[in-house]
Amino acid sequence: QVIRSEGTEGVKFRLSGKGVDQDPKGIFRINEMNGDVSVTRSLDREAIANYELEVEVVDVNGKTIDGPVRLDVSVIDQNDNRPMFKEGPYVGHVMEGSATGTTVMRMAAFDADDASTDNALLRYNILRQTPTKPSPNMFYIDPEKGDIVTVVPPALLDRETMESPKYELVIEAKDMGGMDVGLTGTATATILIDDKNDHAPEFTKKEFQATVKEGVTGVIVNLTVGDRDDPATGAWRAVYSIINGNPGQSFEIHTNPQTNEGMLSVVKPLDYEISAFHTLLIKVENEDPLIPDIAYGPSSTATVQITVEDVNEGPVFHPNPMTVTKQENIPVGSVVLTVNATDPDTLQHQTIRYSVYKDPAGWLEINPTNGTIGTTAVLDRESPFVQNNVYTALFLAIDSGNPPATGTGTLHITLEDVNDNVPSLYPTLAKVCDDAKDLRVVVLGASDKDLHPNTDPFKFELSKQSGPEKLWRINRLNNTHAQVILLQNLKKANYNIPISVTDSGKPPLTNTTELRLQVCTCKKSKMDCSASDALHISLTLILLSLLSLFCKSF
Repeated sequence: QVIRSEGTEGVKFRLSGKGVDQDPKGIFRINEMNGDVSVTRSLDREAIANYELEVEVVDVNGKTIDGPVRLDVSVIDQNDNRPMFKEGPYVGHVMEGSATGTTVMRMAAFDADDASTDNALLRYNILRQTPTKPSPNMFYIDPEKGDIVTVVPPALLDRETMESPKYELVIEAKDMGGMDVGLTGTATATILIDDKNDHAPEFTKKEFQATVKEGVTGVIVNLTVGDRDDPATGAWRAVYSIINGNPGQSFEIHTNPQTNEGMLSVVKPLDYEISAFHTLLIKVENEDPLIPDIAYGPSSTATVQITVEDVNEGPVFHPNPMTVTKQENIPVGSVVLTVNATDPDTLQHQTIRYSVYKDPAGWLEINPTNGTIGTTAVLDRESPFVQNNVYTALFLAIDSGNPPATGTGTLHITLEDVNDNVPSLYPTLAKVCDDAKDLRVVVLGASDKDLHPNTDPFKFELSKQSGPEKLWRINRLNNTHAQVILLQNLKKANYNIPISVTDSGKPPLTNTTELRLQVCTCKKSKMDCSASDALHISLTLILLSLLSLFCKSF
């Protein structure tokens, strides 16, 4: 009630502010005559805890004659809100074997009531634990803080002996300090017992057997182990190693990531003739180290007995590839080489026969019994089958096994050059104008398929010129080139000039080639050789015609 000290006759009380004429409107009202303030509906402290109103006195005309005066209204809390767990899901972890009193996690509930009253004073309690083994009271919750701690001895926190490594606790939060009249809220706390590496991996048996054919690589046996630790952790994942019996590094072992088995492989082919049996000692460990009071025992090692099966292996040429040097053009039937192949299957006492496999030029043959290779044709260093002076052929060595096995040998014959190719002349055609001032007709070159010293320097010569006068000469420019020069202008015609080229081989070889010289009419930078094409006059024909006329006159 609002009271005016000077009386209320002829005046009215007026109320304003939030909750009256401001949103939320109409919550409060005032009796204009006596100043009683009342509420029109229920108040919610959790929505608005305090209202600031103003009261004033007005005359009958509504004119303010007193005030305004501030009126504070505080809403007194009632316990009408239950505790709530808002931060879930709640998941905690504790390592197996942890000491009694180890804190796992904290549960925290919220109560919307007045925190300064017991309406929001919370107390915590565990209502239910699932599963209930090995103890129905594995954990305790601090009633005031909400901390969940272990209460059983470390031996009972053994993940490998538990019905399940996951516990679910139904946690209750009660206000009013936990009194019976308090309101409650519940949540589920999930506690996972984490694994530690307290169990060493153990082989399922002390000895494993494997059989492998010689010359074969790949996985030959899978070694199985057991480990009671969590398969999702490095405390379970196995790491294998070969600690004895592998001096040649012929074996390797790797972990199968799906099964945790040890996959033992042959990585270097085994030879039955060297060793038909192998014994390996294998050790298994975990990715994570064992806890200090646990050690790897005898069951963490196993023996693998490996039997190597004999396989008919192909003969082997010695050496391979084989190399020999021969002169080209040696007589047909000449011996090139006697090959040597041996059978790795020394205990089988097999015989070997030989045959030609690839002989691109068809030059060779081999004695099937003793392996002697001979020529069936002339060896030609300049053949297209010869690359960089080397001719390559392949031969087979076949044993008498059932089925027979084959080995391949490669023969490289380096061919030495002999002077068996005459030099060639280029070009063989030249053109010149009948009124040319420069009578140097053409530069000639020579080439030879042979090698030095059977090639250049070349000797260039003109065949002997007959007749009343000489028409041309040849000058040497260098070891491989010479120049033909006219001694006078010639009439339009074709001339064949015989030129001899001799190489430097011992004995030297000579080749005579006719150079065709066309003497043409040249006008305005255009060369007309048509008439000369029809004449085909050669120095030799002119001489023969003159001789014929001379004979007829007698």
